[in-house]
Amino acid sequence: MASNETRYGILVGVDGSQESDAAIRWAAAEAKMLDAPITLMHAAAATVTTWPMAPLPDVFIEAEQENATIVIGRARDVLEAEAGAGHGLDVRTDVQYSSPVPALADASKEALMVVVGGSGMGALEKALLGSVSSGLVHYAHGPVVVVHTKDGRLPDSAAPVVLGIDGSPASEAATKVAFAEADRRRAELLAVHSWSDVGILPVPGRDLGEYEQRAEELLAERLAGWREEYPDVVVKRRVVRDKPAQRLLEEARDAQLLVVGSRGRGGFTGMVLGSVGSTVAQSAQVPVIVVRPR
Repeated sequence: MASNETRYGILVGVDGSQESDAAIRWAAAEAKMLDAPITLMHAAAATVTTWPMAPLPDVFIEAEQENATIVIGRARDVLEAEAGAGHGLDVRTDVQYSSPVPALADASKEALMVVVGGSGMGALEKALLGSVSSGLVHYAHGPVVVVHTKDGRLPDSAAPVVLGIDGSPASEAATKVAFAEADRRRAELLAVHSWSDVGILPVPGRDLGEYEQRAEELLAERLAGWREEYPDVVVKRRVVRDKPAQRLLEEARDAQLLVVGSRGRGGFTGMVLGSVGSTVAQSAQVPVIVVRPR
């Protein structure tokens, strides 16, 4: 583990919600597999008030501190219940009195990954990506895991890992993460490539099978080196002519994990999250890893 990733290890944003609890459970399993420390971080923006009486700000601060203690305590309980007695995990806690997105994004510089629930306290609709997770998939450093569940249950650990791949540098980073995750989970890896998203219009009269065959060849080439590095991972390839985000969501319905890059073909340095990563992070029913650059 690189030195700049040891301060927080696996960083989990916690807020006391059920979605936060699911993120803790997922992160606990990941920490066990990686033999990595896990940090439970609660970030709360300082209360701003225009009340003229001097004692009230102290009251608000005390209330925030008390709430943070409760949230961290609950997070520890959830982790202990998930990890089991004598789990041996290095569990750390951190409370930041600032807005959650900046606090977690800054801390992600010194973390293996940052893990959050798909929606948290105050979310109007669970189908929509929470403001914290949405902010992190745009601004965090390194992999961001947005944990979605089905009726509060995490996916079957025997289910496959799905990878969205388009041949870009961003998807190359996602491919590395997907192979590593599949290897330690002893899971099958399904690599999905949508060849119709290459920005090339088929020539009228030309056999579309030629485009599909070329896409198959390119996908095989992209996966070859990683298959050599992870020989125990069973890999399936799927080349489709479809909208990438829509197809990935369909393929991931019965998966345990979906992995995508933060920006794909044609992306520029500093560009915000692409539409595919944003859509799947928002709409998936399984945990999603959005692999952002450091």
